This record gives sequence, C-alpha cells and structure tokens, in this order.
Amino acid sequence: MPTQEKVQQVAEITEKLQNMAGVWFIDARGLTVKETQELRRSIRQVGGSMHVYKNKLARIALKGLDLPECADVLAGPTAFVFCDDDIAAPAKAVKDFMKEHEALEMKGGVVDGAQVSVEDALKIAELPTKDQLIAMLLSTMQAPLTGLARVCNGPIESFARVVKAIADKQAA
Repeated sequence: MPTQEKVQQVAEITEKLQNMAGVWFIDARGLTVKETQELRRSIRQVGGSMHVYKNKLARIALKGLDLPECADVLAGPTAFVFCDDDIAAPAKAVKDFMKEHEALEMKGGVVDGAQVSVEDALKIAELPTKDQLIAMLLSTMQAPLTGLARVCNGPIESFARVVKAIADKQAA
C-alpha cells in the first residue's frame, strides 16, 4: 500500500514530466553540498531545475506517461534535471560542471518521448542555446539587406568624399 507522501511525489514527478521539454539524468555522488548547490544554481540560471527522487517513483511516473522507463539509467543515485523549453542549455551547464568536477556523471535522458544515450546527451550539450540559434538565424536573414543598403549608399558616399576632397583642396 503506497503512502500518501509517495503518491504526492509521483504526482509531482508526473506534473514536471508533462510540463518539460526534456529531462537529463545525472549521478552527483561525490559532490559536496556546496558543489551541489552550485550545480543547482547554474542549472536554474539557464532555465532548468534539478531534483532528486527515488528511482522507483520516477519509473512509475514515466510509465504512467508512456515514456521510456529508463531502467538501465535509473539505477543507483540519480538526480533529475528538468528542462523547461531549451534542452541544450541545462545539458551544457551540466557538461561545463563536469569539466570542473570529475565526480559528476551524465547518465542520459528523455527528450521528446524518447530515451537519449549519454553520448547523444553530450552532443546536445555542444549545441548552441535556443537564443543563440535565433540570433544566428536573424543575422543570416539580415545579411542580404545590410549588403543591399551598403551597395545603395556607395555612390552617395563616393560623391560626398569627392566634394569633401575638392573643399579641402580649395581651402588649402
């Protein structure tokens, strides 16, 4: 018979999984409390959140939403990094933190209803963030207009330089 607390935790996990773009599974064994707080802060700054739940409760929530149960990944201590809308930014925060702290380990994740391996998760972490991708797209779209404006201004700029050169020559 499940306790009320466990039922509430499953409901909380289910709600988080329904409202997320993806979730990363990490093993944070070996990190100090201060390092864990620092990791949580860096994840929160990029729009994610980190929580620790019992693996069995997480499996129940995943199964209830018809998501992969990730039994191979949900073994041992697991922290869950939930991604609101940008899955790359929290993955990048975890990967950057892994460079400084060897105890942290990426275990995989679930994105768009499919299980993601560790290798794929680390590849996603290398992608630019959503804001960077939007900026790149806008600059690409804006480049032809900028070039056209420069070409159109060319004759006027040349005329202005000639007039200024004549004025400077007459003043001397």
